[in-house]
Amino acid sequence: MIRAALVALLVTATGVSAQQKVVSGPGAMLRGLDKVNGQTVDIEVQNGQTATVFGLDVAMGDCRYPAENPTGDAFAYLTIWEQGKAQQLFDGWMIATSPALNALDHARYDVWVIRCITP
Repeated sequence: MIRAALVALLVTATGVSAQQKVVSGPGAMLRGLDKVNGQTVDIEVQNGQTATVFGLDVAMGDCRYPAENPTGDAFAYLTIWEQGKAQQLFDGWMIATSPALNALDHARYDVWVIRCITP
């Protein structure tokens, strides 16, 4: 039930209709923010890989975008946890144009999707 609601939110938020085809990119461009010192960093993460963004580990599951508009809205499946800890801070789809819709909740760091990497 929760998954169905999230898919409906993704469709609504991204403007991708149920009939519109989406394509999986090989990875995504993510942006990280250290809220304490204001430092930002952009990183590319390939599907199936894990990258470090400040004190967080970010695993990329998949990044999808509208097939007819590769520069259009991206949505990526991310799993995020603090380095050295097993408890997940975030596990789900994050939408590039609406990062607050399903956001990471961390006191110091923020991570969001910029775009998918296109072939």
